[in-house]
Amino acid sequence: MEQPGFTASLVVSAGQQGGMLGVPQACSGVHGDFLPVWRAGLARRSDLGFLTARSPTEPRALLRWRSLVPRSRVVTARQEGEREAGGVAGASVDLILFPLDTIKTRLQSPQGFYKAGGFRGIYAGVPSAAIGSFPNAAAFFLTYEYVKWCLYTDSSSYLMPVKHMLAASAGEVVACLIRVPSEVVKQRAQVSASSRTFQIFSDILYEEGIQGLYRGYKSTVLREIPFSLVQFPLWEFLKALWSWRQEHVVDSWQSAVCGAFAGGFAAAVTTPLDVAKTRIMLAKAGSSVAGGNVLSALRGVWRSQGLAGLFAGVFPRMASISLGGFIFLGAYDQTRCLLLQVGREGS
Repeated sequence: MEQPGFTASLVVSAGQQGGMLGVPQACSGVHGDFLPVWRAGLARRSDLGFLTARSPTEPRALLRWRSLVPRSRVVTARQEGEREAGGVAGASVDLILFPLDTIKTRLQSPQGFYKAGGFRGIYAGVPSAAIGSFPNAAAFFLTYEYVKWCLYTDSSSYLMPVKHMLAASAGEVVACLIRVPSEVVKQRAQVSASSRTFQIFSDILYEEGIQGLYRGYKSTVLREIPFSLVQFPLWEFLKALWSWRQEHVVDSWQSAVCGAFAGGFAAAVTTPLDVAKTRIMLAKAGSSVAGGNVLSALRGVWRSQGLAGLFAGVFPRMASISLGGFIFLGAYDQTRCLLLQVGREGS
């Protein structure tokens, strides 16, 4: 279906690239359904669905393109860029904004902000974040983009937000397999700055085994899925709206601005779940909170601290994730664009 206001169209010529369908080579900076072109100027189906329907001849060209390009070839090529781009973006955010994350964790700690370390040692636990950030972010975006590809719908479909929600949820479930062990070690280091990260890791394995590293997995997933259900559809919607208003796809910096707004809003509404996750991860082994019951953790916070306790750390969390959304999603789009361009030049 034609998108109002867009002037982009496909370039079709009988002899171009052996009769294949050519599309513009410039990276759009938009991921999702307006992806950059891979290798021989070939876009995926949802790109073509967005750009086509400008003339009666283009649907025939689209059918020809679909018959010539194996789906697996495009998916495999794109996966490489998404894995690397997501990893670079995630590592950048985690390291740049680590002090804000430390402040947020100490505000949410049951022992209180100052007893947990206050403003001292705000880089405690950074080795754990540095090790886990790249594979965590790469796993998320690889899963996110692959599921979106599998759940192909026309770019104008009302099911598009549902596709983004399902893809983001799947991405979080996979990424949390890497994120949770890193998060457990990091948060315990953040509230006990005098302990070394490796020592905390060793103590967890000795006292609780591998299960200790995955304490809070369910609460993390229960936090991340609602967060992604808000953030990513909102991000995609803002990008599409901005693209429609300016009559061309958004640049990387515009995608980053959309990411900042989406991330900040999602961070605010999911803060109580983040508080519950923090309490579960920091609880002493064998305690009732350490069992991982999110509702029980929330009830305990409500009884002891009320609404203020449920939203403890909301401002550093919003600031961190808004800035993180700007850096993360902007860096993701820009890095993937560069990687795809290098891939085309090397092919």
